[in-house]
Order: sequence, then structure tokens, then C-alpha cells
Amino acid sequence: MMEKTKTGLLAALVIMSLLQSYLLAYSMPGLGVTTSSAQDYVPTESMGQEGKLENLIFPEDIVLHMGKGKHTVLYPAMNFFNLIYTKIQSREFKGFQRNTVSVLDWDAVRNNDQGVELRFGTGVPVELLGKVLKLEGDLQFLDDVIDRIWIFKSSEREEVRTYFFSANGTTVYESVKADLTAQDVQMYVGFGEFQTAYTPVEDDLYIPAGPIESQQAMVKYQTYSPEQMQRNLFFDPGVTRAIVDRSGSQIFTDGKRGLQVEQNGKWISYTDPVAGQGGSDSESENVYESIKFINQHGGWDGLHRLIHSESMNTLSVSYQQYYSTQFYGAYPIVPNYPFMFGEMKLRLQQGVVSEYARSLITLDKKAESQEVRWLPGGESLKSELAHYSRRGEVAALYPAVLATTEDDNVLKLEPVWTVRLDDGTQEVLIASLTRKPKPGEPGGAALPPVDGTALESGDGKTK
Repeated sequence: MMEKTKTGLLAALVIMSLLQSYLLAYSMPGLGVTTSSAQDYVPTESMGQEGKLENLIFPEDIVLHMGKGKHTVLYPAMNFFNLIYTKIQSREFKGFQRNTVSVLDWDAVRNNDQGVELRFGTGVPVELLGKVLKLEGDLQFLDDVIDRIWIFKSSEREEVRTYFFSANGTTVYESVKADLTAQDVQMYVGFGEFQTAYTPVEDDLYIPAGPIESQQAMVKYQTYSPEQMQRNLFFDPGVTRAIVDRSGSQIFTDGKRGLQVEQNGKWISYTDPVAGQGGSDSESENVYESIKFINQHGGWDGLHRLIHSESMNTLSVSYQQYYSTQFYGAYPIVPNYPFMFGEMKLRLQQGVVSEYARSLITLDKKAESQEVRWLPGGESLKSELAHYSRRGEVAALYPAVLATTEDDNVLKLEPVWTVRLDDGTQEVLIASLTRKPKPGEPGGAALPPVDGTALESGDGKTK
């Protein structure tokens, strides 16, 4: 028995000796002296939350057409907005037939037929829209960009028709095999019964009949440090150097890439001028790669929406940040220039990022303080829009929050009516009010008729 034990120990020692000799001979990691070189990569530092394409594509707003000239508008993250969008995402859209936009009198459809209109702002490429909706169509449809979907029930018969509008403004695609019923449309429209009434004006803009209740918030924030972004964006931070330009901005560079830090460390612009290798570009590929790049380099702070560029020659991708409130939905954030905040912009070539600009601010999940505000409606808003100096360029009108820096790392997020122009620029049209205007006052609803008939009005809150 003792001899067998000795023999086993001896065999084990021989095996261990052979294994150690092998490891030394082939220089396995962790053994011997290690040296660093310029080729060593630094692991990416985990920063913000990761994002997914499915959470970045949603309508800019949803318009409910209730027939007899009645309309209302729902904004992202409102309860009824989420409910309608989720239900439509579960439906199937097939059998697309191409036609010109003049195939129907859309003013008549708007005023006479019950329907729901999902409006995607500057549009979404069908290839990407198919990731959030169940679409099946021919190549001509799949290569297009859709800026709205209009589902309506004919006032004359129990027939539901579904149209996808091309962003080119001249083409529509009817889904003749859409998985929707008249009862579905009636249910969607029913959600708008107690919402604020809206009136359509030219260019498919909508004006609320009265003021909309909203919320101003004071929100504390944290910031990533420029050094964190330096470590995150450069393969070898050890070979980068920091310089300060004439404007006072700090710049990190490794001789090829550059990272410019502005706004006292709150905004960065990254460039990699040799990223592109030539060849054609796929917008969908660039979007996927931009999401992956942001996930790895700074992450996401809250809700964002993909913004499609109307120019097909550009390689840029941008994401609009939203601020979510407890009762009033989510509003896009617009910066109070020269302060920059609320959007991430990237430029890509063949799926490789060559430019990246973003804020280093991350908002606390809970506001430090909140106050009720009222966005003016009625004739006051209509007049402000009509007299706006760039009225002919207005593509959209919507409530947003204006971000302004305060002391002690606090942002003031003030509700405002904002316009988006044809070139993508966002400008504040009119500020909110501290109290609800009465009927007949500026920003309030119209006075009741002389016969005393009450006018419909709401407060804009989700019931």
C-alpha cells in the first residue's frame, strides 16, 4: 500500500514538473516579467446605461381624429400614447400598394373620419421601423423613409384603411392586409374623449383650444469627468497629451484622434479623422453602430428618440433626449444656447464613428423641486405662431422643456412651446405661464358663446 502511494506521488511530481516547463517555455500570461507597450488596450470603462434600437424609435406625437372636426394630440410617455402605440406594435401590416399622396382628400379624412395618426417627425427608414412594427412589403417600400402612419375608419362604412406616408411628401403606401378592425380604431379614438381639444392649422400643425397643464422641474445632475472620457475613448491614454486652446477649451489628443472638452467640462466633441475607408454607406448599419458606440462610450441618460436626417447625403445620426414627468408625459429637451444639452450627434463612415458630440451631464432620477406651469393655447398661441419670423420654415410645433444651468449642479427644465424648422433647428416659440389663464385671457380658452353653451376644454393631463 505504501509503495503504491509513493509511486502516485512521484508520478504527480513528474507531471507538475513537465507542466511548469511547458508554461515557462511558452510564456503564459501571469508568469515571468511583463512589459507594457503602445499596443496595449485599456478596457472600456462602464459609464451610462445601455440602449436598444427598439426603445429609440417612437412617434413624435399621436393625433386622434374623432370625426366632426374634433381632434386631440398625445405626446410620448402619456398613458394613452403608450397604450395606443403598444397595441399598434402588436398588429401586422402587409400587402403594401404604392400610390400618390393625392389618392385621397386628406382634409376630408381628417375632419370626417375617426382615425389615429402616428407622426414620426422627420421620418424613420422602413428597415428600422420594421424593428418596432410588424411590416412586410416589397423592396420599393422597404427602401423608403416613413414620417407618419394614418389609420382611419370610413365614416360611410365599417372599413379600416391604413396608409404609410413617405417622407418625400409625394408617395403613400396602403397596407391592404392590415390586422386592424373598426372596433380597434373606435377604441383608440375613445381615449381622446376627455383630452384637450386641438384645432388644425396650415402645415399639419395643431393648436390646443386652451392651456395645457405641465411641470417645471429643478433637477440636480452629476457629470462624467473629462479624464473618464479620455480613458474611455482612447485605446492607450498613456500616450495622449492635454493642451488648452485659445478659447480655453481642453483638448486631449494622441496625434490622430482628438477630444475637445467645453462648457467647463460638461460637453465633449470627439473626432477620429481616419475612421472612414471609402465605399458606400448603409443608414441602418450606421444607426446600429452608433448605438453600439454610445453604449461603450458614455451610455444613455434616460429616454432618447432617433432623429432621421432628411438629407440622404449626410452620414450623421442624432438622438434627442427627453425628460419624463410623472403625470404629463415626456418632453424633448432643448438647450438654452450657448449652453448645449439634450442631444447626441455622431458622424459615421462605413459603420465607423468619425465624430461624436454629447453632454457629460447625467440627471438625477428624481427632481429636487417641481412646480405646475401652463402652456398657453388658443388664439394667443395661434397668433404667436402666425407672427413668428420664420413661420414658412416651421415643420412641427410641440411642447418641450428648456434646459438652463443653475447654481450647485442644478438644471432648470422649463416647459415651452417649441418649433422645429425644416433644417432641423429647434427654437422656443413661447414660454409657459405660472397660473392657468381664464377663458378670454391671453393663453386661455375662448369665451363661451353668448347662449351659455359650454365649450370642451381639458387640462392636458392623462386621465
